[in-house]
Amino acid sequence: MFFASDNTGPVHPNVMAALTRANDGYAMPYGADDLMGAVTARIREVFEAPEAAVYLVATGTAANAISLATLTQPFETVFCATEAHIHEDECNAPEFYSGGAKLTLVPTEHAKMSPAALSASIQGEESRGVHGPQRGPVSITNVTERGTVYSVDELTALCDVAKGFDLPVHLDGARFANALVALGCTPAEMTWKAGVDVVSFGGTKNGCMGVEAVIFFDPKHAWEFELRRKRGAHLFSKNRFLAAQMLAYLEGELWLDLATRANAANARLVRGLKQIDGITFLHEPQANMSFAGWSRAGHQRLHDAGAAYYVWEGQLDGDDPSEILTARMVADWSMSDENIDRFVALARG
Repeated sequence: MFFASDNTGPVHPNVMAALTRANDGYAMPYGADDLMGAVTARIREVFEAPEAAVYLVATGTAANAISLATLTQPFETVFCATEAHIHEDECNAPEFYSGGAKLTLVPTEHAKMSPAALSASIQGEESRGVHGPQRGPVSITNVTERGTVYSVDELTALCDVAKGFDLPVHLDGARFANALVALGCTPAEMTWKAGVDVVSFGGTKNGCMGVEAVIFFDPKHAWEFELRRKRGAHLFSKNRFLAAQMLAYLEGELWLDLATRANAANARLVRGLKQIDGITFLHEPQANMSFAGWSRAGHQRLHDAGAAYYVWEGQLDGDDPSEILTARMVADWSMSDENIDRFVALARG
């Protein structure tokens, strides 16, 4: 009953086996290994982008922060949702790696920016001449940090706004596969065909040990990213161990299978919880993450039985057993039906 996060689950056996195979013998360092060449070719194929520049890092924060820094001048601002991971959960890493660029938070509904809200936020900058921040890139998160998903049309509309101001677009795809499976579209449709310039393509939350790809669809950014990655201490000498994970992740469409499993696990959880009186959802779950509220007594019963998830709003300890507390629950690929059903039964009481 472990719904704390999708990065807490096990590494898929195929990925572990690939790491073992990569550990045999010697390979050139810093991305000059044969596995990295295979990863680049495979990602270009998957994204229908034969000229794309492909790089690997070990964390989502590095992928987001260094790719955004490549697109952002220190005197600019990045436009992102109020709930964006780059704002809430990266300890000012984008500001740090960009040399001081700021973030401008765009109001949202269910963690999704609208074209009108984004346009208004962009228009609000470059209004004070040399005294204020200049307009920088737009960063979109899909799946959002509240478990909702932008459709391809919604992504395209946001990118159209950005392009109208001649601004590049970054996509935080820590849960890219989960969004893709939910939408039933192609990677190209969810990225460069919609207007995205660079994507952080996540693996860690979906069965890998620790690897994220940064994909620039215009290779003109490649050299600057390489320099920033090195300067930011995220160029791995033993890159083959990142590449081995990513290649195994992409082989046989494992990445799509694992995301399908995670989304299905969350859907099963949501169906069960929606049948219980007194449980309400803050946002309609669309991928592998959900937010729901129920009584403190119910939360305490679940935690006493060993369930793991975050109480997002409210305190587990308190005097009023009927007070509604909000839970954040995230399903990963390995979650069993038995554990999901046990969680629902305990929530029902």
